[in-house]
Amino acid sequence: MPTSLASNEAARDAVLGRVRKALSAAEDRTRASAAANAYIDAHAQGPRPAMPADLVARFMQRATDMESTVERLDDRAAIPAAVARYLDALVLPPALAEQKSHRGVCWPEFADLDWKGAGLEIEARPTIGDDRLGITGTFCAIAETGTLVVLAGADTPTATTLLPDTHIAVLRPDRIVSGMEEAFDLVRRERGRVPRAMNLISGPSRTGDVEQTIVLGAHGPFRVHILVVG
Repeated sequence: MPTSLASNEAARDAVLGRVRKALSAAEDRTRASAAANAYIDAHAQGPRPAMPADLVARFMQRATDMESTVERLDDRAAIPAAVARYLDALVLPPALAEQKSHRGVCWPEFADLDWKGAGLEIEARPTIGDDRLGITGTFCAIAETGTLVVLAGADTPTATTLLPDTHIAVLRPDRIVSGMEEAFDLVRRERGRVPRAMNLISGPSRTGDVEQTIVLGAHGPFRVHILVVG
């Protein structure tokens, strides 16, 4: 064990030891540890709202409520044209109008699409910070809250969801789950464990810190557009 980690473990045990002593608790933690692990492994759930049978419609409605825009497509090949239509329809402030561009980056899984045929210049690479458009996939989505779930990985660079002004996310309808509980279950089932980073995205970045006025794009994209494909 690295020295710093060992020191942290020792410090934690010392603090918890003093707490147990103050509470007159027994030093043997075997039973308490087993009970805690059993509770975690059970993935107990509290009361939850009823959900409709049509999770796709529910997700699209809730995503719209969260200031995302959503379009339904039948075919994956239609993605470039849909992206071009969306960009053409954007109304930007005069100061940004001259910077409007059909250039951006995408995850590797979309490198095969005919971006040039749609009049777009899209590179399959991680963003380097000055890209205005980022196109990504999603691990899954949550119907209850209209939330996209993105997992970090070599082929799924999460900076592409965070740094560009515009984030376009591609989602398959069969990857929409009812609630957060099902999303975490899916992660455990398919990945075995939660990855290094797991991002839950509910609409554009926003803040209400200044005079309780909502401002979009405070800590990330100004806009999120979702393409439900399939």
